[in-house]
Amino acid sequence: MGNVVLFTACCQSTPLLKNYSPVSLRQRSVLDGSALKMFPRGLWLLFPLFASVQAVFQKLYCSLSDSCECDFRPNLRGLEWDLYKNVFGQHLAQDAVAQEVAQFLQNKSPERPLVLSFHGGSGTGKTLVSSMLGTHLYGSGMSSPYVHQFVPTLHFPDARRLEHYRRALKDWVQGNLTACARSVFIFDEMDKMPPGLVDVLEPFLGPFHVVYSTNYRKAIYVFISTVGEKLIRNAALDARSSGRDRDEIKLSSDLEDAIALEAFNTNHSGFSQSRVASQKLVTRFVPFLPLTRVHVERCVHAQLRQRGQGERGDVVQAVGDAMSYAPAAGHYFSTTGCKAVPAKIDLFL
Repeated sequence: MGNVVLFTACCQSTPLLKNYSPVSLRQRSVLDGSALKMFPRGLWLLFPLFASVQAVFQKLYCSLSDSCECDFRPNLRGLEWDLYKNVFGQHLAQDAVAQEVAQFLQNKSPERPLVLSFHGGSGTGKTLVSSMLGTHLYGSGMSSPYVHQFVPTLHFPDARRLEHYRRALKDWVQGNLTACARSVFIFDEMDKMPPGLVDVLEPFLGPFHVVYSTNYRKAIYVFISTVGEKLIRNAALDARSSGRDRDEIKLSSDLEDAIALEAFNTNHSGFSQSRVASQKLVTRFVPFLPLTRVHVERCVHAQLRQRGQGERGDVVQAVGDAMSYAPAAGHYFSTTGCKAVPAKIDLFL
């Protein structure tokens, strides 16, 4: 709104526009040739100038303002491209994240925040996808002051200080949402979060129009956890044993419900016995499938390309051989996903 005000004030004070009466696009489309001739010819030439002036004022406003609206520049097409190009073996997560984020951002007045909970084994891409959200929502990416990351082992290491953490987290989230309704909050390692802490977020996650005099329904929350890993691996194994292709695995409500239930009932889960889970304040529980050797080798190849050594097929083969796979009967899935890939590449280069 500040940009519009500045631009309007500029135009109203310009002598050439003193007697100008705006013409809507619909009205303009029916003007005949004679009417167009009557319209001041020089004025048409000024339209590009006005656009430039508006851009200058917008740049000036954003240089002086700390408003997050200046940094909030969602690129949905870029997000979708990044998901499908650089996240391997995760069609369920790719589809769910792309769909939910697009629907949420296209709604000018969402009923509640977008709350996504990522579940799966180590190295399957959960943290990578969360970073893609920040990268494609804000111009300054993950370094934006409106993207907030929490790691329980760093920020909430002592369960005996639970009440202190609850007060601090509530104040932090409330303060940042008051400053920017479009804030993004990423909670990593939810399986190490002290039980009971996440419920302090309950007022911010529900379908409330106003909480503490501020609209919080435009925020995005991402929770990352390994809880549910066995359920997800069993779903992948069932598909394999039944002869179905991996890409034929569908994201069913049964699987999501099973993950939600395990997160609620597991003692080491940040959602353990939480009202956030029991009141269904999480928009989607998103499973990340275990990765096969093919997916790990794609990770290796991608890393090598970034290092300018994409032709090193010998390194791809060596890293694939060096990984551990499970279960013992078939060695279908990498036990560490792509997490150990950079270290293994360093070993074989």
